[in-house]
Amino acid sequence: MVKGFCLTLISGLVAATAWAQRSPLVNAADIKLQLKKLDTLGSVLYIAAHPDDENTRLLGYLAKEKLYRTGYLSLTRGDGGQNLVGDEQGELLGLIRTQELLAARRIDGAEQFFTRALDFGFSKNPAETFTIWDKDKILGDVVWMIRKFQPDVIVCRFPPDSRAGHGHHTASAMLAEEAFEAAADPKRYPEQLKQLKPWKAHRILWNTFNWGGAIDNSAGLLYELNVGTYNYLLGRGYGEIAAESRSQHKSQGFGVAATRGSAYEYFSPIKGGKPVYSLLDGVNSTWTRIAGGKPIGEMVDKAQANFNIEDPAASVPALLEIRKAIQALPEGYWRNQKLKETEDLLLACAGLWMEAYSNAQVVVPGQPMQGSVQLLCNSNANVTVDQISFGGKDTLFNKLPLEFNRLRTINESMTLPAGLAESQPYWLKDAHPIGIYTIKDPMMVGYPENKPALEAVIKLRINGEQLTVTRPVQYKFTDPVKGELYEPLVVAPPVVATLNNSVFIFTQTQSQPVQVKLRAMGLPNKGTVRLQLPAGFTSQEAEQSYELSSKGDETAVTFHIAPQKVAGINRTDTLRVEIRSEGKVYTQSIRTIAYDHIPDINIFPEATARLVTVDLQRNGRKLGYISGAGDMVAASLRQVGYEVTILDEKEIMNGDLQQYDAIIAGVRVYNINPRIKYWQSRLMEYVKNGGTYLVQYNVSSPLVTTDIGPYPFTLTRDRVTDETAAVSILQPQNEIMHYPNKITDHDFDGWIQERGLYFTQMADASYQKLFAMHDKGEEDLQGSTLVADYGKGRYVYTSLAFFRELPAGVPGAYRLFVNLISKKK
Repeated sequence: MVKGFCLTLISGLVAATAWAQRSPLVNAADIKLQLKKLDTLGSVLYIAAHPDDENTRLLGYLAKEKLYRTGYLSLTRGDGGQNLVGDEQGELLGLIRTQELLAARRIDGAEQFFTRALDFGFSKNPAETFTIWDKDKILGDVVWMIRKFQPDVIVCRFPPDSRAGHGHHTASAMLAEEAFEAAADPKRYPEQLKQLKPWKAHRILWNTFNWGGAIDNSAGLLYELNVGTYNYLLGRGYGEIAAESRSQHKSQGFGVAATRGSAYEYFSPIKGGKPVYSLLDGVNSTWTRIAGGKPIGEMVDKAQANFNIEDPAASVPALLEIRKAIQALPEGYWRNQKLKETEDLLLACAGLWMEAYSNAQVVVPGQPMQGSVQLLCNSNANVTVDQISFGGKDTLFNKLPLEFNRLRTINESMTLPAGLAESQPYWLKDAHPIGIYTIKDPMMVGYPENKPALEAVIKLRINGEQLTVTRPVQYKFTDPVKGELYEPLVVAPPVVATLNNSVFIFTQTQSQPVQVKLRAMGLPNKGTVRLQLPAGFTSQEAEQSYELSSKGDETAVTFHIAPQKVAGINRTDTLRVEIRSEGKVYTQSIRTIAYDHIPDINIFPEATARLVTVDLQRNGRKLGYISGAGDMVAASLRQVGYEVTILDEKEIMNGDLQQYDAIIAGVRVYNINPRIKYWQSRLMEYVKNGGTYLVQYNVSSPLVTTDIGPYPFTLTRDRVTDETAAVSILQPQNEIMHYPNKITDHDFDGWIQERGLYFTQMADASYQKLFAMHDKGEEDLQGSTLVADYGKGRYVYTSLAFFRELPAGVPGAYRLFVNLISKKK
């Protein structure tokens, strides 16, 4: 066995996901399709605001039927939405949705890109959106991607007006239209021209809405395109591909059924004129669009005609000649794009399979690593390996042959460079304001994720022609249930600290234990740990020592911290963990996001927690909680001293509910829990017998049951998105406003993202409406919170965003929530 392999350190980025970059698995039909694509020089860029906004049927049709280079530019990563698969919110949810988009693109064949815009939640109009997004910077990002991708046609998902239904949607269309002109103007964003050149797309269109209804195109103003075709090479139609692609958006519950048969998309011209025969009317999408390209097109045509689906390797000589001809062309966009496609086809036709692995998923800079590269040639093509490289070290071979169907494994031990960057998403490396990520290197803008930190670079020869192949170093293992699995390599600091809570709520000056769990990510580690506390807090322990004996070893130390004053104070501050080891300081924690439908995500944010002092009185101790979607409220209530029991079928249907001072339904329970309609009568009986039942927000459709409360009301899509909007107390004498905490205007200070969503309307007269609020320029909405006496107890329905405010440690939200769940005097 040949010993010695090398890896290359990478600091840049690529558009594909590292998780998907194992050796591509292709069949002869895939190769045939890619040969056809090699003959097409056209591109389309689709632009919208969020993950799930894209038209997956159209993307699949453009990428795999028309064979255009197709991209989706999502302005945001969907950070501001809700989560139906877990409790991640904000940036963590954005990480999940990024991977869901990449999974969707692997199915429909398009590429994925992003701007720096951060999804801050629902926005009612673009004026509001641009008060939070830095319009000039986000426009610059769109211009950057147009100049980089060089689309012949740009397609918007939304119109630039109120029909878009969301301020982000409208803003995406406005930015796309402005960028269409700005990208072609060398006076706009001239700093980009150091790397790129101005680009004028041929036209920009709006992919008009056609959701469940027919469009009247009798006037012929719209371009009509049947995308419901069937592709024999794929064995599926584009409605089937679209359904699978869209169903990757699992955190949003967007699983959809496949559609089959004819299906039309419609396009309204914005600039550049209406197409007549195809979206790319007026665009030369053949090889003759570039100087010297005509002979190459003829060579590609011949290769297609001679392709033997039972012997793809027979096409290797023709592809080598095509590659040589493309290499001879002047440097340019289509030269580089088609050279890459040709080299991918060469590897596929030669049946080459190459992968690189680490023996451990987690590695540490400056510490040892065991790895391997595996190579296999599944054809009789003449393939030899010249070199495999790692950093500045090269392992040379004297034409190592890759014999037919003989697996070669090359093992190596190495010490990783001390300066190797940790596996932190590039857009999360620096602190950022509310509406835009901070990305210090402008060259990174657009890419969906980091490029792998380590890559194997393999130099080989096919029929004597040299070709360089890169493969990311991954972790491959076998799960006894799921079989062979791949996960990205994780580069970690030598030690991380995890706090037992992200928020610590203090309602009195008594100290609370703060546990810091320390984990060795590599070699044995020892040192000291301390807490950096804000003014007004003290710790009984100044510093504590720790020792970790092996990789993966964990230990915990406990600090006891307390505020100097609580009475009359509602305050939020931050504590930080500081680890000192071998003369260095480490401040990172680790957060792992693991779901079956995406690769594991490991990030290393700062080890911090919020310290919140709340002038809070509470009535009651025992709470029952019915878990909702992405729900962290139960844990927040435990923080302020409640004993919270998660209720299930047995407890609700057969247990003693009257033991609970209040029962709380988590967010969207009436949307996601099919059992709630059977539990409703028991819950209403609990209220009638003297209990307090609080239901948090649900979306208006679909509902498991519309009988949510003891008296009728309906849900709307009304919301107040301005978290600073003034709140009027409509029932100042209501007991809830005074007991056990006196609620004032200050209790609505410091709220995040929004006031509330999916407010009620048409409420029975038995309900009291507690608050009125509105966004700028709109009328008051009074349906955020309803309260009704029912029997001996109290029923509360609230659309206020407590599911965001309580985990964020907003003091006034705790005071109000406690009042809402308190028993009547």
